[in-house]
Amino acid sequence: MPKVLISDKMSSRAEAIFKERGLEVDVITGMRPEELKGCIGEYDGLAVRSSTQVNSEIITAAVNLKVIGRAGIGVDNIDVSAASTKGIVVMNTPFGNSITTAEHAIAMIFSLARDIPLANTSTHAGKWEKANFMGVELTAKTLGIIGCGNIGAIVADRALGLKMKVIAYDPYLSGERANDLGVEKVELDELFPRADFISLHTPMTDATRGIINAESFAKMKDGVRIINCARGGLIVEADLKVAIEMGKVVGAGIDVFEVEPARENILFGMDKVIVTPHLGASTDEAQVNVAMQVAEQISDYLLDSTVVNSINMPSVSAEDATKLAPYLKLAEQIGSFAGQVTETAIKKVQIEYCGQAADLNTKPLTAVVLKGLLTPLLESVNMVSARSIARERNIEISEVTCDVLDEYQTKITLTVTTEAQTRALSGTLFAGDKPRIVEIKGIAIDAELGPNMLYITNEDEPGFIGALGTTLGENNINIATFNLGRNKEGGDAIALIEIDGPISEGITDKVRGIPHVVRATSLSF
Repeated sequence: MPKVLISDKMSSRAEAIFKERGLEVDVITGMRPEELKGCIGEYDGLAVRSSTQVNSEIITAAVNLKVIGRAGIGVDNIDVSAASTKGIVVMNTPFGNSITTAEHAIAMIFSLARDIPLANTSTHAGKWEKANFMGVELTAKTLGIIGCGNIGAIVADRALGLKMKVIAYDPYLSGERANDLGVEKVELDELFPRADFISLHTPMTDATRGIINAESFAKMKDGVRIINCARGGLIVEADLKVAIEMGKVVGAGIDVFEVEPARENILFGMDKVIVTPHLGASTDEAQVNVAMQVAEQISDYLLDSTVVNSINMPSVSAEDATKLAPYLKLAEQIGSFAGQVTETAIKKVQIEYCGQAADLNTKPLTAVVLKGLLTPLLESVNMVSARSIARERNIEISEVTCDVLDEYQTKITLTVTTEAQTRALSGTLFAGDKPRIVEIKGIAIDAELGPNMLYITNEDEPGFIGALGTTLGENNINIATFNLGRNKEGGDAIALIEIDGPISEGITDKVRGIPHVVRATSLSF
C-alpha cells in the first residue's frame, strides 16, 4: 500500500484517516531539511502545513513521491514548479478555515465597536475609565465588504444576523449572487463613503495590492473602522497610520501584515489599532478540518487517482497528456486574457471547441480556461475548484463542439458575458503546438502571446500607430511584436503588442490618453 509522511504538526485525525483508508503513515515532525531529504524517497505522499519547506532539493530526492498535500491554503513553502516538472500533484485545502477566518473578522468588528482591548487593559489597571470607552452599536450600521467570495459571504451572513446593512464590492459578484446573499452590490468608490465598517476579504493580486491607501481614505466617511483578516499588503500601512492620526479612521483591526512574522510594525503601539498574529485560521475546528481534508484528498489520489483541489494539474489521463499539452497552454492563455480584461461581474461563459479540438477530452481544457479566467481577481483557483467557484457565483457555463472549420483545423473560442457586455476570444494552434490568438470581439488578428502584452482597442484613424510608438518610445518601452486588426476601414480596431518588460499603470494611462484610444490594458502571461 502507499506510504505517507506527515511532517508537520496537525490534528491526529489526519493520521487516523490514512490508517482507516489502508495507507501506511509515519508522523515525523520537526525534521531538519537534511533529515527530510534523507527519508523522503520512501514515501508516495507528503502532508504538510506551513513549517516544512518542500524545496527543489527535497523534491529531487523524492523519487517515489506522487502527491504533496498542504493542510491550509497557501503553498509558499512548496516549490510548485519543481513538483510540476517532476509530475507531483500539489493540493491544498482552500475551504477548511473559511468559517474560522470570518468569525475572527466579526470578533474584530465587535472589539472595535466597543473598544474592548483598551477597556480591558484599563480596567485591569484599576482605572475604571468608563467615560473614555463610549462605543457604537452595530445595529443599522453599514458594513462594506471588499471581496465577497467564500469568506466574505460568511461575514456578510453573520453581519446581517446582527442587523447590519451590508454592501459589497467584488468584480466577480453577480447581481443574482448578491441577492441570494442579501447584500447590495456596489462599486468601490460607492462603498468607501457609505461604510461605517470596512472588512477586507479579497486575495492579494496585482489589482488588489494597496487597494486601501491614502486616496481610499480620503473617500471614506469620518469615523470609519477598518478590518483586515485577509492578506497583508492590501492596506498601505503607512497611509493607515496617517489616517488614524488625522482622525479619519477611529479604529482598525489588523490580523495580517505586509511583513510576517511582524516583530515590529509602524502600527504597533497605536491605541486605535487592534493587532493579532495572523490568527484567522487558528481554531481547533479549522485545524481539524484542514487536516481531515488533506488526508482524504491524498488518500483519494493515491488509491483512486482522484484529483481534488490540485494547484498544478488538471484531471488528465497519461494517454491524453501528450495530445492535450499544447491545448492546455492555449486554453490557459485564452482564459487569462479574458480574465485580465474583464471588469464587471461574469454572468455566462461559453467555450466552443471546433475541428480537432472537438475530438479531445475537453473537460480539463474547460477547467484550465476557467482557472485562467477567474485567477486574476481570485485566490486559490485551480483546475479542479474553478468550476465549483464559478457555480457559487452563479456563473452559467456551457461547452459547445463543432466538427467543421472553414479556415482552421482546430480552434477554441471563449465567449464571456458580463453585466456590461459580451466578448469573444478565439485561439488556434499553428505548426501543431504553437498557441495563437486569431480573433478578438469579432475582429481577426494573428498574435502569439508573450510574457508582457499591451492590449488596445481604438478607432481606426490615421496617426494612431505613430502616436503609440512615440509614447512607448518616450517611456523606454521596447516593442517586440505588433499585431493589428480592424472590422472595417475607419471602424473599430485592436492592437495586441508584445513588449520587452512589464508596463506601469502610469505609462498605460499615457497610452489611454492618445487620441482615438478607447481602452488600453496591460496583460501578463
